[in-house]
Amino acid sequence: MRRMQFVVRQPDPRAQHRLLQAGTHPLLAQLFAARGVQDARELELDLPHLLPPTQLKGAQQAAVALADAIARGQRLLIVADYDCDGATACAVGLRGLRAMGAQVSYLVPNRFTTGYGLSPAVVDLALQHPAGRPDWIITVDNGIASVDGVAHARTHGVRVLVTDHHLPGPVLPAADVIVNPNQPGCDFPSKSIAGVGVMFYVLLALRSELRRRGVFDAAGQPRLDALLDLVALGTVADVVRLDANNRLLVAQGLKRIRAGRMQPGIAALLQVAGRVAARLGSADLGFALGPRVNAAGRLADMTVGIECLSTDDPARALQLAQQLDGLNRERRGIEDGIKAEALQMLDQLDAGAQTGTAAISLFAPHWHEGVIGIVAGRIKDREHRPTFVFAPAEDGTLRGSGRSIAGFHLRDALDLIAKREPGLLLRFGGHAMAAGCTLVADGFERFRAAFAQLAAEWLEPAMLQRRLEVDGPLPAQWLLPEMAALLGAQVWGQGFAAPLFSARVQVRQQRLIGERHLKSKVRLLDAEGVATDTLFDLVAWGRTEFLPDEARIAYRLENNTWQGVTQLQLVLEAVEG
Repeated sequence: MRRMQFVVRQPDPRAQHRLLQAGTHPLLAQLFAARGVQDARELELDLPHLLPPTQLKGAQQAAVALADAIARGQRLLIVADYDCDGATACAVGLRGLRAMGAQVSYLVPNRFTTGYGLSPAVVDLALQHPAGRPDWIITVDNGIASVDGVAHARTHGVRVLVTDHHLPGPVLPAADVIVNPNQPGCDFPSKSIAGVGVMFYVLLALRSELRRRGVFDAAGQPRLDALLDLVALGTVADVVRLDANNRLLVAQGLKRIRAGRMQPGIAALLQVAGRVAARLGSADLGFALGPRVNAAGRLADMTVGIECLSTDDPARALQLAQQLDGLNRERRGIEDGIKAEALQMLDQLDAGAQTGTAAISLFAPHWHEGVIGIVAGRIKDREHRPTFVFAPAEDGTLRGSGRSIAGFHLRDALDLIAKREPGLLLRFGGHAMAAGCTLVADGFERFRAAFAQLAAEWLEPAMLQRRLEVDGPLPAQWLLPEMAALLGAQVWGQGFAAPLFSARVQVRQQRLIGERHLKSKVRLLDAEGVATDTLFDLVAWGRTEFLPDEARIAYRLENNTWQGVTQLQLVLEAVEG
């Protein structure tokens, strides 16, 4: 593992002053200003402040098309993606469209057979769907790259509405309607909205159109805010940047869950994950609920996840959530095995050939395609290098999943590799920080060389230093359970990182708990090296290595409630050096 250096975030002093003048808590003002918030209006998380659907290109056109389809009694078929964003987008679409009178069913591609997106093979399955041949296919969280699939559907007389958020390629599919904030000519400010958010916006536009046609009035219209728990889950689980609009969507979803107003599937997932709805935070969506839904798409069929999120029967939701929980435990076991092999492979490889380069590519013929993205993320975090991990697909090709670091746009890298190495990449897509690709069967070594070469060209040595952004020392008067609760009530996530404080500590006691976690008692040292009188609990989840007598640590605040008593604890995130 490479050495860690802490970098203290610096708040914009003028923005911090404006936030203070608006009545923001002093610590929150510092944290928000250090994350780019310029004005208290960006912190308004009530629904009236949601960006209007009229700003999203294609949303109004989609609303008219769907309203016409509903009026004609046409069949709609949602084609989903097999991750949590796709599953929640599908559930939102099913629930919302049915509430507005649509005949709608769904189909989700299989990661291992049909692959990602609206391929011609998926269209063929749609044409034979048990619910009947669809008049419309609606893609959620996919479709912007499905040029051949869209053409195949339209050849068979099926109209296509693409709702997606991924970056488009050089050619757009010839769909009847495209709703994607990243398509050319779209001025929607929230370019980071998740696929589930795009589908939610289409429903907002459709409801408005149906109101205009007199189908509903304001009092009798469907309550789309009831879907915000699903929107929040998909948004956080997809690790999109939490800009102001995304934070609003997540905050509103969390508000509903904490108040006990949620879909049966969300309640069931909370139960199997051992989480309490009233204390749920955005991190719980990303680390407890999201992985359980994702496990279905990684190891089996995302139908289980979609059914869990779309059923109104609490007993069935719990049964499906238990299946997802079991799949997630199986996924963790497979992931741990591959991760151990990958790390051993890194240790054995000649430093000049692999770990000495600016990028890492790994492959083994027995690895499981469903977990390579998670393993790539773990390796990227450990080595601070753009990382691709490959596994064989059923059709003999190689499927790869990549994770990146700041300054290296992964999808752009794949695009350039495809141009430099013709015939190597069969398919690719994704974002700056996460992407996937399919290689020809014997293409791994070519890819590894091309990927390493490109990283060497794009990344300066300073960019390869492991750095962790922290918020500096936390004044002693704020080391309180009330402050942990205040921070926990905020919406944090990708691009709006949860607070990490730094401190030099004196370690007084430490022991292992459960043979997998480190529990310590520490005193904080001030600038002069003087220790505080108070001993604080410090817990390091998943760490068995003892700390030195003194260390500079990065930690977050957390409240630990045991037998009705709540106490503050510091949660170790990293040790500098």
